[in-house]
Amino acid sequence: MGKAFVYGDHVDTDGIIPARHLLTSDPDRLAEHCMEDLDAEFVGRVEAGDVIVAGRNFGCGSSREHAPVAIKASGIRCVIATSFARIFYRNSFNIGLPILECPEAVAGISSGDAVHVDFQTGVIENETTGKTFQARPFPPFLLQMVDSGGLTNYVKQALEQEGK
Repeated sequence: MGKAFVYGDHVDTDGIIPARHLLTSDPDRLAEHCMEDLDAEFVGRVEAGDVIVAGRNFGCGSSREHAPVAIKASGIRCVIATSFARIFYRNSFNIGLPILECPEAVAGISSGDAVHVDFQTGVIENETTGKTFQARPFPPFLLQMVDSGGLTNYVKQALEQEGK
């Protein structure tokens, strides 16, 4: 369970991690600047397990993986949005950041609300209001990919299990 940080539509990758901070790919350094142009207080308030809730087309803009890396390294457990830019969607799973599309949850969660997400069932609970929302649950292979920390680790583990 974590608190919600709520943003609007069309949050682009430059808003998530400004281009001036792309001289590094170190997750901890990227996390220090996550969301700073949209929410100057984000880095000082975010705690492990918190969630981002946003509107349509979250993660639009460039195809860089820095944006989901910065979000994950900041402590965000999950991003819930009405919709995601397709490259951000793919990059998020590639680095092990779980994301859910659920317009009803976006409409029913306010900044600071306590939110719990069950990735196996797709149930999103706003513990502040007591309301629950149903997102599409992750298929087993995506759950394993997220639990592994992303695509690279998932493939390494699969190869190890096959003895290769």
